[in-house]
Amino acid sequence: MSAVALKAGLSMPRTAFEKVVIVTRKTELEELVARFNTVAQSRFYLEHAGHDFTPIEAAHDRFHGVLDGIRGLVPKGLKQQVIERSFLPQFAFGEADLVVTVGPDGLVVNVAKYLDGQLILPVNPDPAHIDGVLLPFTGKTFGPALTKTLRREQHIQSVSMAEACTQDGQMLLGFNDLFIGARSHVSARYEIAQGKVHERQSSSGIIVSTGAGSTGWLQSVYAGAAGIVKALGGRATPPPNGGRLPWDTEALMFAVREPFPSKTTGTKLTFGMITRETPLVLTSHMSDNGVVFSDGIEADYLEFNAGVTARVQLAERKAYLVTNN
Repeated sequence: MSAVALKAGLSMPRTAFEKVVIVTRKTELEELVARFNTVAQSRFYLEHAGHDFTPIEAAHDRFHGVLDGIRGLVPKGLKQQVIERSFLPQFAFGEADLVVTVGPDGLVVNVAKYLDGQLILPVNPDPAHIDGVLLPFTGKTFGPALTKTLRREQHIQSVSMAEACTQDGQMLLGFNDLFIGARSHVSARYEIAQGKVHERQSSSGIIVSTGAGSTGWLQSVYAGAAGIVKALGGRATPPPNGGRLPWDTEALMFAVREPFPSKTTGTKLTFGMITRETPLVLTSHMSDNGVVFSDGIEADYLEFNAGVTARVQLAERKAYLVTNN
């Protein structure tokens, strides 16, 4: 029995929560078994290919040791349910659910887009191998964090999200960022407008970043732009705080990647800030392969082909993470 599991049997504090929903993702071993049917066949395949199977098995055992401990810490009398990430699109969260994620940072990002005000208590199941920027708690610290959360005593961090809406009512949320462009490595063609400024463009697509995502993809945009300016003999002044924005900032940043100037396409609207008063409006001029996808997951997308207009703005919905501050 793990050290975490020894603390099981906490009395249930008075709380408005009705259920703890624990969201997981498959371990590497579970993904291998899904492919090769059994652990033995998975081991045979990897070892035959010259890979060491032992770390995969050890990571699987560590994860399930933490998961078992977490389940044991949920107070008796409070419902609990475990769901795997792939079932999120079909799962209906209740208003009184407390959502516990057990997995890497990307699991928090994925879960947040399916919630509407529910709290997320994020747990890092393997701090030695997972960075855990969004994961303030471990199996060892989960118990006290859960108790304080159930008592409404824990600090909560709100996170602003991005939203893309099409004229036919489709909507996509982004926790870190949105990408608008072509699915393949060809130029995206569209019209871009913000306020009274608008133009047709041809580019490698547009990145829209939230505060939470400002340390990710957006940083590569800043680094690339600064490198080009320096190589051309100029000087680039970095944004304040390296371009990092608070997670709850009421603004999004957008950047057009590699805009191409021509007789019919411009480059004057290539970088800026999106606020509630100044959304970005994009109209596709691509016959096919146009997409809007979120958080680097190409399977999570809206079609952005000819005739589609997408409004990119701050989402009314926010994510709420339990933190240890």
